[in-house]
Amino acid sequence: MNPFELKPQKADKCFTSWNKVFLKPYDKNTVDPYTRLRVILMSGTEFESVRYSNAFTRHCSNNDVRRRLALMRRGEQIQQKRVAGLKPANESILEHTIGYEQLAVDLTANLALSEKNSYVKKQLDFALLEDFDHLYRYADLLELEKGGDPKRLVGNYTEIMPGRPTVAEYRHPYDDVDFYINAHLNDLKTKLNINIITAAEQQTMNFYMNVGNLYASPMGRKLYNEIAMIEEQHVTGYGCLKDPCMSWWEGLLMNEYTECYLYYSCYEDETDERIKKIWEMHFEQEVAHLHEAADLLKTYEGKVWQQCFPEGGAFPELLKFRSQKEYVREVLKSVRLTGVEEGWEELDKVPDSFRYFGYNAKVNGDISTVGTHAVIEKAIKEFGQDWRLQNKEHPIRALADRKKDNVDTGRVKGK
Repeated sequence: MNPFELKPQKADKCFTSWNKVFLKPYDKNTVDPYTRLRVILMSGTEFESVRYSNAFTRHCSNNDVRRRLALMRRGEQIQQKRVAGLKPANESILEHTIGYEQLAVDLTANLALSEKNSYVKKQLDFALLEDFDHLYRYADLLELEKGGDPKRLVGNYTEIMPGRPTVAEYRHPYDDVDFYINAHLNDLKTKLNINIITAAEQQTMNFYMNVGNLYASPMGRKLYNEIAMIEEQHVTGYGCLKDPCMSWWEGLLMNEYTECYLYYSCYEDETDERIKKIWEMHFEQEVAHLHEAADLLKTYEGKVWQQCFPEGGAFPELLKFRSQKEYVREVLKSVRLTGVEEGWEELDKVPDSFRYFGYNAKVNGDISTVGTHAVIEKAIKEFGQDWRLQNKEHPIRALADRKKDNVDTGRVKGK
């Protein structure tokens, strides 16, 4: 499939009445977990497109361009509202959060498996273990508050157990900054992977920032705000991978291509026939946006789209959500890594004077008061052990004990 070779519909065809925007939500009790994940992913992808277009407008003095961007952006807003509206009103913030973290785990694992650039893959694997731990802590909160069934929400796709302990994830800001990846020297799949994961993590960070102060219980409020800070660290790392040498026009084209790729991937992979039709409709609309972005690039920068897509523009291997339990278990072997400037190192190998230790101690303070730790301790006290969903013993011995929350692995040398 090459979206550049398709005949686009008119850009304003997406304008419609509200009754065609607000569609029937999925049933939270019967929806396939991966359908829920696609809904979250595409809402975040649309958010990223709108965010970029608004920033572009604020850096552009040409009102003719601004009008064309506004036309495209209005279409993206309609799509975002249609997708976001598929979430049912009776799906709680915390239940929806389980979907966010399952998306972070399974999306990251699937992207990492397809990634040819070893540096990008290391960043994906590194953050994967942190989102995996977040899923575990939110699931325990859900069990404690009797707010739903984590097992039903994730299906048989994803295990729930500790990753790199959240208290170990707080690194000095200097050590979340990555090298950028030259867009002209890497293949199309790498560029797509960076775009996709950055948008997904950006949405997660924004979601937690917005709902953290709306959550009812004090423990839940702590959990959301603490994990939101880690999501900021992830957005910093992933965002730094994006090539800052790309022009605004090139970035716009790449964003629209990413949306085409993802909607087509969702269409091919979707099991819900009603929602599959939405993905198809949005794909056709995004093809129009892509052609508009290509025309803007040619008109205002004198480049043809082929210069940005020397591969020819055909989609690489599509994104398909598949369970990656064994891959995650393999990546868990790197649980003791920490960030060191633009790279990663085993905690035991960094000097005692390294800034990580001072920053982490200052942020956490008294560990017993930290929400991400306290929620597990409370679950152990109430249930006799923490709540997990695992097919077999945890692969890391230090994280296998279900009657004590580990706050040392990846944070304290020799642990």
